Amino acid sequence: MSTIADNIGVVSQRIRAAAEAVQRDPDSVHLLAVSKTKPAQAVREAYAAGLRDFGENYLQEALSKQVELTDLPLSWHFIGPIQSNKTRAIAEHFAWVHSVDRLKIAQRLSEQRPAELPPLNICIQVNVSGEASKSGCTPADLPALANAISALPRLTLRGLMAIPEPTDDRAAQDAAFATVRDLQASLNLPLDTLSMGMSHDLESAIAQGATWVRIGTALFGARDYGQP
Repeated sequence: MSTIADNIGVVSQRIRAAAEAVQRDPDSVHLLAVSKTKPAQAVREAYAAGLRDFGENYLQEALSKQVELTDLPLSWHFIGPIQSNKTRAIAEHFAWVHSVDRLKIAQRLSEQRPAELPPLNICIQVNVSGEASKSGCTPADLPALANAISALPRLTLRGLMAIPEPTDDRAAQDAAFATVRDLQASLNLPLDTLSMGMSHDLESAIAQGATWVRIGTALFGARDYGQP
């Protein structure tokens, strides 16, 4: 039975191979361990194997883990849909938010980010496949939203995040991720981050410029949604 450390080694090699295949520096691609539904002990194991960045979708679960893991120097990323009544806790307890998709949420995060903390790193989530079930702003709304967010204090707009419609078709994967890359390039803002790619499509995402790949299943195994 493979351990989390073994899985990290396998995923790290996939990232390296994918980057080298398109003449990218493998160190330009960062691994975000998606620890939602997994216990704090799994995060400890991943930390012991070298990981420092962890992504969570569910606020209360994340805050509970943070309390259990206060002894570790971890960087927490919020990657799930954001309700207005959750912004204060997110602003206070996370280093990154990958899933901002409307100005109201960004404004609240800006207002509620504690002054003693560094600016909150923000990615705008774009609904690149137009799926009704997915969060994210439309590509048409992106330029105005990006310009507005980039002007807010206490935030640093870093780039875009996307979760394209799942497919095993490599050409379709490439096309979706290339669209995100091209949208970011069209904004004419000083952005350095593309948060895209998961366990099943990280190779395509890296080929199209991903700087964060968000990996859960390939590191921790299938998620148990029966857990609190």
